[in-house]
Amino acid sequence: MIAAILSLTVLGILLGFGLGFAARKFAVEADANVAAIEALMPGSNCGQCGYPGCPGAAAAIAKGEAPPTICPPGGKALVEALAKLLGIGVDLSAVADEGPKIAVVQEEICIGCCRCLKECPTDAIVGAAKQIHSVLREACTGCAKCIDRCPTEALRMEPVPVTLQHWVWPKPRQDAPAWA
Repeated sequence: MIAAILSLTVLGILLGFGLGFAARKFAVEADANVAAIEALMPGSNCGQCGYPGCPGAAAAIAKGEAPPTICPPGGKALVEALAKLLGIGVDLSAVADEGPKIAVVQEEICIGCCRCLKECPTDAIVGAAKQIHSVLREACTGCAKCIDRCPTEALRMEPVPVTLQHWVWPKPRQDAPAWA
């Protein structure tokens, strides 16, 4: 019994040192520019940009393979922040800033075909075959992948409803009069 405990302890220590050495020897330096761009991204990993998540899009923007306007959920605020970080000028006229949206099921049209279930990357759609589906608001990232997949067009994108959990103090309007 003592021999087994002693041999496992020695084996654990040797393998631990081996892993520590390998971690230092084969360490890959992360690009600070990619990390800064990824920190600005929304982090929803929705795939609307055509890349497999925000880290892939951040790497493409840092390499110059993708424009800073690639992220639809980020809107104009993200494009401005990326342009400032990268030191480039960007035309904001082509950027739509519709705000965050989520998918909503029109229950009177849904036939329960389950095609949207298979397409949702975050499993935000719940339901069963031949049953009406529903979308979990907290899980939906607004990627809109389910919209094209629905044969009856029962899904649509709507702005995130204002609830106590999602309410934020509105920004002051630029055209609002200044009080003296």
